[in-house]
Amino acid sequence: MKRASISLLSRLSRHKSQNSIPTISKYYISDLASSSSPLKPCARSHGLIVRNHPSHKMTTLVENPLQLSSRQRKTKEKSDLEEAFESAKTSEEMLHLFKLMEASFDESELGLASLKIGLKLDQEGEDPENILFFADRALKVLDKGDNTSRPSFLVAMCLQLMGSVNYSLKKFNDSLGYLNRANRILGSVEGEGLGRVEDIRPVMHAVQLELANVKTAMGRREEALEHHNKCLVIKELTLEDDSTELGVANRDLAEAYVAVLNFKEALPYGLKALEIHKNRLGDNSVEVAHDRRVLGVIYSGLEEHQKALEQNELSQKVLKNWGLSSELLRAEIDAANMQIALGKFEEAINTLRGIVQQTEKDSETRALVFISMAKALCSQDKFADTKRCLEIACGILDKKETVSPAEVADAYSEISMQYETMNEFETAISLLKRTLALLEKLPQEQHLEGSVSARIGWLLLLTGKVPQAIPFLESAAERLKESFGPKHFGVGYIYNNLGAAYLELDRPQSAAQMFAVAKDIMDVSLGPHHTDSIEACQNLSKAYSTMGSYTLAIEFQQRVIGAWESHGPSAEDELREARRVLEQLKSRASAATINQLPTKALPLPHTNLSGQSSQPGISVNQKLTSSI
Repeated sequence: MKRASISLLSRLSRHKSQNSIPTISKYYISDLASSSSPLKPCARSHGLIVRNHPSHKMTTLVENPLQLSSRQRKTKEKSDLEEAFESAKTSEEMLHLFKLMEASFDESELGLASLKIGLKLDQEGEDPENILFFADRALKVLDKGDNTSRPSFLVAMCLQLMGSVNYSLKKFNDSLGYLNRANRILGSVEGEGLGRVEDIRPVMHAVQLELANVKTAMGRREEALEHHNKCLVIKELTLEDDSTELGVANRDLAEAYVAVLNFKEALPYGLKALEIHKNRLGDNSVEVAHDRRVLGVIYSGLEEHQKALEQNELSQKVLKNWGLSSELLRAEIDAANMQIALGKFEEAINTLRGIVQQTEKDSETRALVFISMAKALCSQDKFADTKRCLEIACGILDKKETVSPAEVADAYSEISMQYETMNEFETAISLLKRTLALLEKLPQEQHLEGSVSARIGWLLLLTGKVPQAIPFLESAAERLKESFGPKHFGVGYIYNNLGAAYLELDRPQSAAQMFAVAKDIMDVSLGPHHTDSIEACQNLSKAYSTMGSYTLAIEFQQRVIGAWESHGPSAEDELREARRVLEQLKSRASAATINQLPTKALPLPHTNLSGQSSQPGISVNQKLTSSI
C-alpha cells in the first residue's frame, strides 16, 4: 500500500502531459490549481505542476534563456525544482529538494510534496514523529479552503497516513479519528464518481486494514472483524480469482476469526486460501504450508484433532523442503500438542525429546518444548516429572519478560493450567497474576487480559476466596464484552460464575440477575438446549428457590427438564436428577406458610452487571479458561 500510494501520487503530480492521466488526477489537479499562479501554461496542484502540451512559446523561452524576464526566470526555477523533486528516488534526495522548495514556494503550494515525503518515509520505516510532521503539514494545506467543499481523495490519503502513524505510536484514539474520517471521505469520493476505482480501492483497503488493526489493539475484535471482511471484499473486486494475494487475504480473514475463537466461520476462508495457493503455486509452496498451519489451528479449535494433525504433517513436509528450520520446530511442537489431544502421550513425548535437542539452551522455543512435555506427563499423572519440566520452562521465561512480554504471558497462562490440573491452585493463581501484569501493559492483548482475569476469579472461587474473586470476574466480563461482544459464550460463563459468587455471599437477588444474564447469553450463543445453557437455567432456578420464589423456581426447573428431554437417552441421569429437584421444589412450595410474601421476578438487567459461587447445586463454569 505504501508503494502504491507513492506511485499514485506520482500520477497525480506528473509533469508531462499524457492522454493516460487518471481521471482522478485530472480532477484534483484542476481543483487544486491556484488562480493566482504566475505560471499560466501549467495546472498547479499545491506546488506540484502538471504541464499542458508544450507550446511553441515555451519552447522558444527554454531555447533562449537570455530572453527570460525575472518573473519567468523565477517560474522556471520553481518548475525545475518540482521536476527534480518528482524524479528523486530516495528520501534523502526528496528532503534536500524540499528544503530548496521551501525557499521558493508558499506553504499553500507544498501540501502534495509534504504528503509524498511522508509516504516515502513511512515506506522506508523512518521515525514516526518525522512522518507525522510531514503528514500533518500536508493535511493543513490540503484540508482547507475550497478543498473542503467536496470530498478530496488527497485528503483521504493524508488522513490514512496520519491514522497509520498514530497507530504505530500507540495513539489509538487519534488513529481511529483520522481513519474514520478517511473512510467517510473515500465512501463519498467513490459514491459521487469523483475518481477512478483503480486509484481509490488500494487506499480504501489500507484504511480498512488500519481500522481493523486499531480496533484489535483497542480490544474491539468483533468490530475489527467487520473491517477484515471489507478488506477481503475489496481484494475480490480488485484481484484475479486465482491471485496469490487473494489467497493471503482469505487466510488473513481466517486468522481474524480464529482470534475471536470463531473456528466454524474461519474454516471456509482457510480452505479457500489453501485451494487458491495449491492451484496457483503447487503443493510445495510456503504459502500452502502457512495455509495448512492455520487450518491445523482451526481443526484443533473444532476438536477435530486428527484432521489438525494431518494438516500439520503436510505443512512440515513443505517446511523441510524449504529449509525453514525455525518454523519447522514450531510446527513439530504443534504436532506434539495435537498428539496429546488425541491421547498419544508417549508418541508426543518422543517427538518433543527429538525437538529439545535442536533448541538453544535459553530460547523461548526450548521453554515451549518443556511446557508441552509437562502437558503430556501431567496427562499420565506423572506430577513430579511435570513440575520439573515446568520449573525449567519458568526459569527460561523469567529472563524473557521484557523482550517478549506477549509470548511469555501466553506461556505463563499455559503453565498455570498444568498446575490447576495438579490441584496446585496457589501456584496457578500466582502465575496468572504475573501473566496479568504483563498483559496490562499490552493494550492489543485486552482479550487475553479478560480471559486471565476470568481464570483468576474462578480459581479464587474454587479456593473459597469469594470476595477476592468478584473484582476479577467483573473486570473479565467488561474486557471480554469489549473484545468479543456482549453475547459471546465466554461472557456468559463469567456471568454464571458471578451469580454463583453472589449466591455464596447470600445475595440471591444479585445472583438471580447474573444467572439470568448468563442464560440469555448462552441461549443466543450456544442454543437453549446446550448443556451449559441448561446449567445456567438450573442455576437460575436455584437462585429463585433460595429467595423463596418457588413459582419462578419451578418454572425454570421445568424448562431444565424439557431441555434434557430433547437430548434423549444420552441424558437419562441428568433428566432423573432434574425431576428430583422439581419434586423437591414443589414440596417446599407446599410447605411454605400462607403468610409468606411472594418474591417478584427480577427483570433482566440492561446494564453491565457481574457475579459467581460454589454452593451445592450451583454450576461454576471452568470452560472459559480453556476457550478464550
